[in-house]
Amino acid sequence: MGFSCRRYEAVLERIAEAARKAGRLPGEVELVSVTKTQPPEVLAEAIEGGVAILGENRVQEAREKRSLLLPELASRARWHLIGSLQRNKARQIPGLFDVVESVDSLPLVKELARRASAQSGEPLEVFIQVNMGNEPQKGGAPLSEVPALLREIEGMPSLRAVGLMCIPPLGRAPEESRPHFRQLRELRDQAIEAGHESVQGLSMGMSADFEVAIEEGATSVRVGTAIFGARIAP
Repeated sequence: MGFSCRRYEAVLERIAEAARKAGRLPGEVELVSVTKTQPPEVLAEAIEGGVAILGENRVQEAREKRSLLLPELASRARWHLIGSLQRNKARQIPGLFDVVESVDSLPLVKELARRASAQSGEPLEVFIQVNMGNEPQKGGAPLSEVPALLREIEGMPSLRAVGLMCIPPLGRAPEESRPHFRQLRELRDQAIEAGHESVQGLSMGMSADFEVAIEEGATSVRVGTAIFGARIAP
């Protein structure tokens, strides 16, 4: 359906209301507008309409879209990779994405660090994706591996772990996702207690359940359908 300022503003208001109900400030929650499968002209409309963060699922798709946008326009938004990342695509990340939300293994961490170290400037920001439901078909590190991944990233100057991300089992009512959101928050709190002070972020919650995620402490929510309408098939 394309970008709609009205739908975008409505989502921002829902985020603000959910934050207020949870005793939080609306500014504590960022909106990642999920633009996967949307064409470049829709991304241009979104950025012009005030969208600050774009969430893309595939490296090649994002690269093609970004190449068709004016550089000045593309750089007005931050680009987040929210889909799974294969190691052989890591070389394309620096300069294309500002944040990778789907880091889930030590080999990927090492490859990203190697590629990011070749770029000058600030470290690449990453979230560790956690497989909260232990679903074999879904990406994400097991809960037990998260502390070790954080320790590894801590020693890599070219990376900065800024949070944790999860995608709860799909097809559930929003309330059924609450325990997963709560567990991710507790894991984040344990990471901070262990000395990983930069791991403040919690990327959790999508169009169907982001209000519940905000109640459980989300610092960013990933919303596509509620902003752009039904997705275009890839």
